Amino acid sequence: MFQDLGLSPAMMKSIKKMGFEEATPIQAQTIPLSLANKDLIGQAQTGTGKTAAFGIPLIEKIDKEVDFIQGIVVAPTRELAIQVSEELYKIGYGKRIRVLPIYGGQDINRQIRSLKKNPHIIVGTPGRLLDHINRKTLRLDHVHTAILDEADEMLNMGFIEDIEAILAQIPTERQTLLFSATMPGPIQKIAETFMKDPQVVRVKAKEVTVSSVEQFYVEVQERNKFDVLTRLLDIQSPELAIVFGRTKRRVDELSEALNLRGYMAEGIHGDLSQAKRLSVLKKFKEGNIDVLVATDVAARGLDISGVTHVYNFDIPQDPESYVHRIGRTGRAGKTGVAMTFVTHREKSYLSVVERTTKRRMEKMVPPTLDQALEGQQKAVVEKILQTIEANNLQYYKQAADELLDQQDASTVVAAVLKMLTKEPDTTPVQLTEESPLPVKRDRKPFDRDNRRGGEYNRKKGATNHRTGAKRTHNRDSKPSKTYR
Repeated sequence: MFQDLGLSPAMMKSIKKMGFEEATPIQAQTIPLSLANKDLIGQAQTGTGKTAAFGIPLIEKIDKEVDFIQGIVVAPTRELAIQVSEELYKIGYGKRIRVLPIYGGQDINRQIRSLKKNPHIIVGTPGRLLDHINRKTLRLDHVHTAILDEADEMLNMGFIEDIEAILAQIPTERQTLLFSATMPGPIQKIAETFMKDPQVVRVKAKEVTVSSVEQFYVEVQERNKFDVLTRLLDIQSPELAIVFGRTKRRVDELSEALNLRGYMAEGIHGDLSQAKRLSVLKKFKEGNIDVLVATDVAARGLDISGVTHVYNFDIPQDPESYVHRIGRTGRAGKTGVAMTFVTHREKSYLSVVERTTKRRMEKMVPPTLDQALEGQQKAVVEKILQTIEANNLQYYKQAADELLDQQDASTVVAAVLKMLTKEPDTTPVQLTEESPLPVKRDRKPFDRDNRRGGEYNRKKGATNHRTGAKRTHNRDSKPSKTYR
């Protein structure tokens, strides 16, 4: 319980206001160590409550009377930077702590003006933070706590050198906290170079959200994927669903095709303006759109409640991304459903994912058009039964009696079902085919060192040591089962 962690009354007030009741495993282990000023490595995925795990002790150590930046959080994407800053603001509400997010895509002059107002905590993406440091509009001389959030994702995006440059600007007498779902070699090197005898806190995947997610795979040809997706949407009638695509082009085409067939869908990826992305997320959270189509990077770190289904339209290129994807559902004690579409050539990737999650995925037979129609009919019948239970029918009784005088009851009900049922739409759509993931015969499919050019070549302008080519930086790059 939070009251057992020795927190201040102001902090307990904020925690109560946020609705937190019991500390998660990573919070219970991290908060006491951080309050004791220990350097710390937290190995945990999104969805474990790690923002509060580092945010609560960070806020506790901020002196609001000192008008300098005292804490800095480095995050891989602007979405995560915004989300972390919003949560830190809520945690620091009782102390009136000033938190400022800094990220690319926002007017830098506006950020400079905000920096002059002396925030206590900065949350930013590596590139924009370094930009301000080089402009001398951001000074970190008084920072006592530095936090690296989702360090492995920053490694994947080529930000390691930026992180090292940022840490070099912070006093060596500081506390450093590093959070990462995995611990590849370059991340371990950062820990060795910039941290002092760090304590390690691990939260295993089974303690995150995987255990509360039913996982299936559907073997399907690339050209049939979209029809299978829409039939599953018709059968399962998800309250809120996220569809993951491998590329930005895929996301754009999928969201457009879904709307063409009558679904309320919008896409989110790195090329959208910040205002557009925030608008899409707001509509999704409020239930004004049913399906969010996203790339891995755009959805990384988003905390969206109420997602019932996740559809991996394209299988991800690494198992960590798979865990992050399905972690969007199955939260707050509820069961989620995750379905992964896989072509025959990509089946070898399933076993690697299963080893990572320690769970077998059940095979699901692609549904037929008739099954999709049946699913829509069942959804309408449920709505009718709910309306009957609500018992607000007095104004409709007379019209119903008159109708039954003219037609038999079975015909009337059938007509109502036909009128209300969204029949499966077969409007032709055109999707650009994505090449299947490469078959790795000499190494494991997800061997990090076997990726094209290696991890270090993700940074803009890095050289592929095998080909000598320059690389540009692209951030987004069993038995059958009953349908539910």
